[in-house]
Amino acid sequence: MKRNIVLFMFLLAGLSVAQAQYTGETLRNHQLRFNGQLAGWGGAGWNEKWDGWAGARYIPQLYYGYSGVKNGLFDFEGAARIQGEYGYSSDPQWDGEVKPYRFWLRYSSARSEARLGLQKLDFGAAQLFRPLMWFNDIDPRDPLQITSGVWGGLYRYYFRNNANVWLWALAGNKKTKGWEMFETYGKFQPEVGGRVQLPFPSGEVALSYNLREAELPVLFGSGSTVEHRFGFDVRVDVEVGLWLEASWTHYQEPLLRFSNQNMVTLGADYTFGIGSGLSLVAEHMLFGMGEKGFSFEEPRHFSGTSLNYPFGPFDKLTTLFYYDWKFKQMYSFLSWHKQYNSLGFYLIGYWNPKTSEIPINNSFSRFTGKGLQLMVVWNH
Repeated sequence: MKRNIVLFMFLLAGLSVAQAQYTGETLRNHQLRFNGQLAGWGGAGWNEKWDGWAGARYIPQLYYGYSGVKNGLFDFEGAARIQGEYGYSSDPQWDGEVKPYRFWLRYSSARSEARLGLQKLDFGAAQLFRPLMWFNDIDPRDPLQITSGVWGGLYRYYFRNNANVWLWALAGNKKTKGWEMFETYGKFQPEVGGRVQLPFPSGEVALSYNLREAELPVLFGSGSTVEHRFGFDVRVDVEVGLWLEASWTHYQEPLLRFSNQNMVTLGADYTFGIGSGLSLVAEHMLFGMGEKGFSFEEPRHFSGTSLNYPFGPFDKLTTLFYYDWKFKQMYSFLSWHKQYNSLGFYLIGYWNPKTSEIPINNSFSRFTGKGLQLMVVWNH
């Protein structure tokens, strides 16, 4: 695996040199570009004791497109994720990784596309609590929305009335992703699914489904079980934007209270005519598990709001608040973004409980307690 990563990086480097030579020429039907994102951050927080961290991440990206085919486009995207972080406290720790971030080939036409490789697979209407976060780990508190991809193939077809159909087949994604409780059984065990999205006046509605074989832990006798995952989402735009998003995961083997996982989110958004425009997003999630579908044994309720206000074309203030109704805990997150051409600055502050219980991705799990972080991002 490490050897493949090194070869992947040499390929990106070599093609970037080719791109530098190619830029000065104009070749019909060909497009080649190399860009990237370099981010560095440092922070300090208090959670029973002071700790801090500093890190950096670089994502080089190569894109090539060929439009010489009749009514279509062939294109390719390759990107790597090179990251390292050092935590300094009473127990200093270093963590780093180099791995592919995106690596896909695609053919697209006016009404369809087929994509194969390591790609982002994302859909749904919710923004803060996302029951349909099946194949990614996007954290709404992350200003850059970095997420891992999945290996597989995706086909989408778009009808004239804006209805669309998705079909996917994934393989080589053993580790848990999204809301999965158990890893996929076998290193290259395939999983398949699809989505149908239909328009209706002032909105759209969709049904989604995914089938895979999940690996059971020793607690349940090891082995595997079939996992069925069903999704439903609807969004309408009237005076305000309104949506409902739900997901039901069912395991074929009886796993006691873990046999069914249920999530339902109701949400709304609206932009007030105050100054440059104050945008508000509000959501409420009902989360539960049980021996029967939608039984919601020991249900959990979570509420969230997000406020976004631009002070101008280059300044933006964002706040996020979450509330856990069971433990009566408030989570607060504040981010200020300043943009200078290709250079961006993010100042982040948070005031949270000592341990996180909110059901969102844990990429920001270090943001417990109270603290500040500064992030600098350069896009080229």
